[in-house]
Amino acid sequence: MKIKVNGEEKIIELDQENALLSIALHSMGYKPNTIVVELNSLIINSIKWEKVKLKEGDNLEIVSIVGGG
Repeated sequence: MKIKVNGEEKIIELDQENALLSIALHSMGYKPNTIVVELNSLIINSIKWEKVKLKEGDNLEIVSIVGGG
């Protein structure tokens, strides 16, 4: 499946049945508690990642949360 992640085209190995956002994020190495995800211009609550399915051509913007002081 071909999607865009932060403006860059990526091919991820997911079949349409298992193309859950949570699986895709895990396969790309992201940790759920350190990111905010926008899918096709909508912010997706992390509670819904297990239910949201990706499709060919989707656009993901992933922002890492960094703590500091």
